[in-house]
Amino acid sequence: MAAPTQPQKSTYDVIVIGAGIQGSFTAYHLAQRRKDTLLLEQFLLPHSRGSSHGQSRIIRSAYPQEYYSRMMPDCFRLWQQLEAETGTTLYRQTGLVLLGPRGEPELEACRRNLGVDEVLDAAALAQRFPGFQLQAGQVAVLDSTAGVLFADRALRAVQEVFCRHGGTLRDGEKVLHIKPGDTVTVTTTAGVYKAPRLIITAGAWTGAFVEQLGLHLPLQPLRIHVCYWREKQPGSAGLGSVSPCFLTLGLGQAPHGIYGLPSIEYPGLMKVCYHHGSPTDPEKRDQVPSSAPHPDTAILSSFISSCLPGLETQPAVMETCLYTNTPDEDFILDRHPKFSNIVIGAGFSGHGFKLAPVVGKLLCELSLGEEPSYNMAHFAITRFPGVLGAAQ
Repeated sequence: MAAPTQPQKSTYDVIVIGAGIQGSFTAYHLAQRRKDTLLLEQFLLPHSRGSSHGQSRIIRSAYPQEYYSRMMPDCFRLWQQLEAETGTTLYRQTGLVLLGPRGEPELEACRRNLGVDEVLDAAALAQRFPGFQLQAGQVAVLDSTAGVLFADRALRAVQEVFCRHGGTLRDGEKVLHIKPGDTVTVTTTAGVYKAPRLIITAGAWTGAFVEQLGLHLPLQPLRIHVCYWREKQPGSAGLGSVSPCFLTLGLGQAPHGIYGLPSIEYPGLMKVCYHHGSPTDPEKRDQVPSSAPHPDTAILSSFISSCLPGLETQPAVMETCLYTNTPDEDFILDRHPKFSNIVIGAGFSGHGFKLAPVVGKLLCELSLGEEPSYNMAHFAITRFPGVLGAAQ
């Protein structure tokens, strides 16, 4: 999607760098507030180089951290608002099964935050969802409001509404330099832009941008294997398009968790992924990977063999995605410690897509100098020591 033809101008109320789902929702909220906003994207849209591409993401209320689960009603409301604004279906309610050892602390925290009492044993889960097979000592908790977000469609929808409200989206423009000051100057491959406020939501490229501004954030881009697994007998595994999503917590053989989505993207193939990956340079992520078996795939094969016996134990399709992780896997949503008119949204750690409507609202509020709608303590830059380097 090339940027629409429009008169070139150089001065805006706010500039947002990065048109993934977080930057696009930030720009959406700014445009709703009648701020003249420029949204810059280094790649031509649509693209698969970042973290917001692909057809599906899980949306769930189940979180062990109360500060995320508290945001989810607002997220659901804003996703529904975007559906109404565009006349597009962005969400399918499938439910989510949380799997883990009985009494596992994070599983119990999810159950409490959901406000549900029921815990399913192996027999109860198999009766309700025949495709799942619990192992000894494992139980399940159901998040009935959860489902699948249609990711590519959602990204297009939020960008469409942003442009409809007067926003300027320029893709294929790589940012070369940021000069801070009362007015921030952003130089790209196609022009020079100025604004009193800047928001950086550049995914795996954020670390390099903030280094220019004397800030050393502990952001680690990871290359993730996105795997799709075929049913042994089509339609027999109970894992078709109407089956629930799932998420594991506290399994010894999968310390970073495994998640799965029903057969939506590829008919007859279930998306099952390991919530971890290998450190990577985002510029090199799309290089052809080694043909050698990856240890993450072995973890998934073992899990599928024991818990999803209706699926083949080798992936039928493998793709890649980028996570950009913080050490604690909580987001960074904060003003620059030195330049308060520069706001940073980063480190979404593979679980940020569903929360993008509220993340965008918070980054908008921070940029406009307003009191944020939620407690921001868990997202502060200052939780990481030694991030502010020499003055630039």
